[in-house]
Amino acid sequence: MARRYFGTDGVRGRVGEAPITPEFVMRLGYAAGVVLAAKEEHAVEHPTVLIGKDTRISGYMLEAALEAGFAAAGVDVMLCGPMPTPAVAYLTRALRLQAGVVISASHNPYDDNGIKFFSAQGTKLPDAIELAIEAQLDQPMACMPSARLGKARRMDDAAGRYIEFCKSTFPNELDLRGLKLVVDSAHGAAYQVAAKVFHELGAEIVGVGDMPNGLNINDHVGATAPQAMREAVLAHQADAGIALDGDGDRLVMVDAAGGIYDGDCLLYVIARHLSRTTKVAGVAGTLMSNLGFEHALSRLGIPLGRAKVGDRYVLEMMQANAWLLGGENSGHMICLDRHTTGDGIIAALQVLAALRADEESLQTACADLVLYPQKLINVRLVAGFDWEKNADILAAVAAAEAALAGNGRVLLRLSGTEPLLRVMVEGRDAALVMHHAEHIAGVLRRAIECSALNEKA
Repeated sequence: MARRYFGTDGVRGRVGEAPITPEFVMRLGYAAGVVLAAKEEHAVEHPTVLIGKDTRISGYMLEAALEAGFAAAGVDVMLCGPMPTPAVAYLTRALRLQAGVVISASHNPYDDNGIKFFSAQGTKLPDAIELAIEAQLDQPMACMPSARLGKARRMDDAAGRYIEFCKSTFPNELDLRGLKLVVDSAHGAAYQVAAKVFHELGAEIVGVGDMPNGLNINDHVGATAPQAMREAVLAHQADAGIALDGDGDRLVMVDAAGGIYDGDCLLYVIARHLSRTTKVAGVAGTLMSNLGFEHALSRLGIPLGRAKVGDRYVLEMMQANAWLLGGENSGHMICLDRHTTGDGIIAALQVLAALRADEESLQTACADLVLYPQKLINVRLVAGFDWEKNADILAAVAAAEAALAGNGRVLLRLSGTEPLLRVMVEGRDAALVMHHAEHIAGVLRRAIECSALNEKA
């Protein structure tokens, strides 16, 4: 059964437009509550969910709507306020709750928002549960009798609990004393906790993106805009920079010279360190993982698996193969021996632990990793356009693959959150990569325009 509301990372969209409206989100909370209550074995007790959010101004409205929906379904709610997505996953599991909910649109602008759920085990909800929630949304919303309504309360110690959990993933025999780190929280959910984690392990901290106002999340800061972190590293002569995204599950880093390191680079640093003391059975990447990253892992004797884009698919591959390390070049990184989901702070700690243990810098640790030039162009689609069967598009892709002659890749894939087709070309020759990416994107745009004109005619 196809999903109508849930994408690869929950329900997401523009605030005020379906489905991110107060009315729908209240119904979503009610539907999720009904499904959770049906699963609850202890009928005497109310199921309890934890709700966290990032710093978007719309979070207040959507939090109230979710709370009302859950309460109407007889589900108790704990509210922890602004807290990284992985913190909600951890706290849900640690407190033995029935589910966790995060109000966030991750790296998107402030006027988007979304709802994502975690299971009692701190993992993304199984497909069957998401489908059950969608089915319940088709039913009328009701309300429990007053005596069975859910209650809500604030969780005051969420930040402290999560900070201690993050620190526990860093080796006891190591610390960060003597390091000056720039920590960019993207004016997002990690603004109260990220810097404290690294400071309490001994580092001197320069804060960036730690003054949210409800409207500035991800605005020229954070993992999607690492230039702000880079400039701060150079200005303060820091040893490294750490940039998270709006909900704290992405990581991009910068070295002392201003070099930027994406998820592929950082996964390589961790895998390389681990391979020196143990056998790394494999690393899970995605279709977007750089070919140079795959080749560098191969030289270490580590296979790279390519899952569909989306951290839920990376996690599924890791679990299927019993692998402990995986992620995306966008900066989502999962260290399954440390956490059940991707976590930017914990990933940064594993990178720093590897560098401290091996007495290396990011630059030296990545000396054998040469990433291939990669060009990504997003093209907006129109409803009903079948790009997979368009002869002109297929011919442009075939021409690019022939020109790359086995030294690169062409990938066209639909976005999981927006009506976009992502055109990616990768290869050794940067000029060739740029030419074919722009050519394919141009052919695609013309084909969409022709299709739209034919529809009007």
